[in-house]
Amino acid sequence: MISSTTPTTAPSRRAPAASVGPRDSAGYRAFTWFNVIALVLVCAIMLYPFVTLLAQSFSSAGAIKAGQVNAWPVGFNLETYRAVLHNGDFWRSYGNTVLYTVVGTAIAMALTTTYAYVISKRHLRGRNVLIGIAVFTMFFSGGIIPNYVLISSLGMKNTLWSVVLPPALSVFNLLVMKSFFENMPTELEEAAQLDGLGWFGIFTRIVLPLSKAVLATMILFYAVAYWNDWFSAFLYLDKNDLFPLSLFLRNLIAGASTTAASSAAAIGSSKATISANIQAVSMILAIIPIVCVYPFVQRHFVSGVMLGSVKG
Repeated sequence: MISSTTPTTAPSRRAPAASVGPRDSAGYRAFTWFNVIALVLVCAIMLYPFVTLLAQSFSSAGAIKAGQVNAWPVGFNLETYRAVLHNGDFWRSYGNTVLYTVVGTAIAMALTTTYAYVISKRHLRGRNVLIGIAVFTMFFSGGIIPNYVLISSLGMKNTLWSVVLPPALSVFNLLVMKSFFENMPTELEEAAQLDGLGWFGIFTRIVLPLSKAVLATMILFYAVAYWNDWFSAFLYLDKNDLFPLSLFLRNLIAGASTTAASSAAAIGSSKATISANIQAVSMILAIIPIVCVYPFVQRHFVSGVMLGSVKG
């Protein structure tokens, strides 16, 4: 006899209502939109001078002098670009700036990385003295006249070294890199020592390859500083053939350089053209390399600074 059994059905349960998280609240959405709008406005304010400068470089001198140029060129003009690009003084200054930036950044990175690695070792005798010497220079300096006398007495005036060596070590960059090296695991260095590597081998083959983020950040800092520096060249260089691009632009803006007169003669127009067009064109051409390099370094920028500032 086969007994028929009715299947028992489990009691139905309601699915729990989805909990509303803080990210789904109206206040959070309003805060997000406020941040987006604020950041867009900040970006627009920061980009407006650059866009205006770019528009002026393609505008006529009369439109600029009349105040008609804002974010779009008025009286489209390429003659100034042709004149500047055919100006030998401009390209000579451009080449000097590239040379100063490359050599200065290489020297600065060599000094900063080695100094930072040394003072990151807590067991080093005299470590606090070395740190104190570096920090002391952040607050006190000899001044312009002693520095000028020192550079002149060393025979570095009107040479590459007068521009490259004085700003070769930034204490801020040094302390950031020191903190980064202190946060690296000591087990890696101990394992390398067991394999027979010395301190220099550990530094070049273990530490530096693992420090690409902070190295890229420091390279960007130093390169931008050397690229924009004009005061060192203004103090220590007397020959026009050695002027960097930043000093060339400074002389154009101040109207104290014979290159401005030669540029005006090349264009064949008035002094208003010098102040209105050549400055804008030269500035645009000067910032192109930094604008092109920055996107490739930008991804390391935030991570390098944050990793180097976790612990002092």
